[in-house]
Amino acid sequence: MKVALFITCVNDTLYPETGRAMVRLLTRLGCEVDFPAGQTCCGQMHFNTGYRKQCVPLVRGFTAAFDGYDAVVTPSASCAAMVRDQHPGIAAGTGDPALTAAATRVAPRVYELSEFLVDVLGVTDVGAYFPHRVTYHPTCHSLRLLGVGDRPLRLLRAVRGLDLVELPDAAECCGFGGTFALKNSAVSAAMAADKVTAARATGAEVLCAADNSCLMHIGGTLTRTGAGPRTLHLAEILAATEEDTDA
Repeated sequence: MKVALFITCVNDTLYPETGRAMVRLLTRLGCEVDFPAGQTCCGQMHFNTGYRKQCVPLVRGFTAAFDGYDAVVTPSASCAAMVRDQHPGIAAGTGDPALTAAATRVAPRVYELSEFLVDVLGVTDVGAYFPHRVTYHPTCHSLRLLGVGDRPLRLLRAVRGLDLVELPDAAECCGFGGTFALKNSAVSAAMAADKVTAARATGAEVLCAADNSCLMHIGGTLTRTGAGPRTLHLAEILAATEEDTDA
């Protein structure tokens, strides 16, 4: 299967190791992984801030970069949701039938990592080894827009050596929300504080999620307020092996 990696702006700029982990993981599972150099932003930030017209060139660029692949896999539930839920409608609004057809063709092939592993490859045991106590935060877009359900948890439960503990009030938002954290900083900070309190209560060494944007927000709060679990993307846990631990 020929798979394209959609790394996203946040991961490309701040969390490149997540992309490397995805390549290691998908290659280990037999996928041929490509990184289309023409990819840019999916337009989520523009769309959520009300700049729908400015999204059009980004939708056009996305479809051009990723058309022709069997699947497009991303370590971001929020970006996957933007493409699947909004790109076809944005394209249709332009009145350009070629763009509409391309967006309609590409969007359903875009998967958040856990969806791709469980639904497309049909695996939950990816051969990972991670001997740590872990808790999982289901990000809002993964939970409410994509509906990934328990897929990440099923993957984590199959990791050898991993002790998975439940996060209290897991479904509550961490407070990031993109520009929400900037425009409503006090509310955002209070929500992050609640999430950090819940994470610390688990006694976990690691807090993981399917979106590094949320982990960035939670991790920043942890750093500013004292000890607690370190944050790590789901892909980096699933890519870990016994050989990595030995090294």
